[in-house]
Amino acid sequence: MKRSGLAVIALLFIAATLGAQVPGVDQATIARIRGEAITNSQAMETHWWLSEAIGPRATGTPGYQAGADWVMKKFAEWGLANIHIERFPFGQGWSIDRFSAHLLTPNAAPLIGMPRWYSPSTKGTITSDVVYVKAASEAELAKYKGQLTGKIVILQAARPVRMLQGRIVLEMTEADWAEAMKLPDPKPAASPASPASPASSAPPMTPQQFAALLQRFLVAEGVAAVLDRGSDTDMSAGGSDLSWQTQRVDGGTIFPGNGGSRDPKAPQQVPSATLAVEHYNRLVRLIEHGQPVRMELNIQTRFHPETDPAGHAFNIIADIPGSDLADQVVILGAHFDTYPYATGATDNTTGSTAMIEAVRVIQQLGLKPRRTIRVALWAAEEQGLIGSREYVARHYWDAKTSTPKPAHANVQAYFNLDNGTGRIRGIWGQNNTGAMKSFEQWGVALKDLGWRSVSPRSVTSTDHGSFDNAGLPGFQFIQERLEYNSRTHHSNMDTYDHVQKDDVIQQGAVAAVFAWYAANTSERLPRKPLAK
Repeated sequence: MKRSGLAVIALLFIAATLGAQVPGVDQATIARIRGEAITNSQAMETHWWLSEAIGPRATGTPGYQAGADWVMKKFAEWGLANIHIERFPFGQGWSIDRFSAHLLTPNAAPLIGMPRWYSPSTKGTITSDVVYVKAASEAELAKYKGQLTGKIVILQAARPVRMLQGRIVLEMTEADWAEAMKLPDPKPAASPASPASPASSAPPMTPQQFAALLQRFLVAEGVAAVLDRGSDTDMSAGGSDLSWQTQRVDGGTIFPGNGGSRDPKAPQQVPSATLAVEHYNRLVRLIEHGQPVRMELNIQTRFHPETDPAGHAFNIIADIPGSDLADQVVILGAHFDTYPYATGATDNTTGSTAMIEAVRVIQQLGLKPRRTIRVALWAAEEQGLIGSREYVARHYWDAKTSTPKPAHANVQAYFNLDNGTGRIRGIWGQNNTGAMKSFEQWGVALKDLGWRSVSPRSVTSTDHGSFDNAGLPGFQFIQERLEYNSRTHHSNMDTYDHVQKDDVIQQGAVAAVFAWYAANTSERLPRKPLAK
């Protein structure tokens, strides 16, 4: 029988763990954890149910609830304890029911697109002329007054579509790794403020102010819908404050923005959608050549009101209880919510799956950790880390007084995963030099699975920051980005097809091993001084 590559390398464990003795941790148990995680992995089965069968899980939607029901049932089947949800206010949820866009003149053609997040619906299927509005000021907008009622409006110029010549799949080169292993250069001091403008001249309108003015104008003029083609660039930062860049792929992959608000009291907006850049560009070129453009468009979306007095959003929590140090906790976390345009396969079903798999592995083996191991799946990360921030504020940190709550002292560590489907290469140390020494030891047991090292860098923009900002030891794993930024992140192509099986299995193994080390080492992880 042919063995998988991961199964074979599991047999090399003894060589990988030489010199990796950690006080309080039995290396034979680490071997068992690795063996279960690699040879008996259920990660891809869990992933399939959450992404394929249940689909997108935007916060405040039936999809999020369905995903929560499924995973909590699994937690119960596996015998986890303290399975519960913690609600918090969020606002209305939003999901897509129908979308179609067809060019009618000068000739028929179906168009690729998606409604923008929180866009209202059109009044059924509409057929209308397309008008290209070129305006960058209130005075230029005024020229279109009385001309846009019932029209489909486009606002952006055509964007060049380049051949795929840049980095598309981000695998860390030696140069990337060298940069990751160094602290970033200090940021230069801010330049002195420019002299104030004369009192008689009004300050120029900010882009945000003009966007709000534009939306009010379009609503008042009775515009039927607005179409865009997304960002003005096809380049994206690779992430984690490194200098690497990736070229987005276009070719029918779209990255829609916001078309409304989760606040039901927010000002009304015109129904809107993002088209594939190639299809959008054609509309612009036709109009600029004096050709009449007529379209058929149907945007049908659904708002889900916040009816529960405790809030529309909730985090999902479950424990493997500890023994002699049960009051201390190791938390494995990932955001459970997704964007609504695909199934959220790489953002962040992969991260959620890895943490779910980690607790399954430990529970399946019947292991009893010294410290409690907790899995936490966060809601509303996509709206600004709201779920994890809410959890930290509820249990560990008084934001009003900037002081820790009693349970603050009981957190051993928080580990987060949220950068796609690529395998884990290390962990960002968050400038916590004491914890980094421990992580280097723990990583020895994972070298043959692709672990490289610990970076001193402090990274942001995902849920570990909610813990780190409150003086808790919160950390994000270093991952290969692969197609995350170029193709799947917040796009209509974030599907199961782009998930890398062996990498997701490795993620679950790494998370389980780190959870076990943190839960059983006789040492407490050091903390950085609290910011004053």
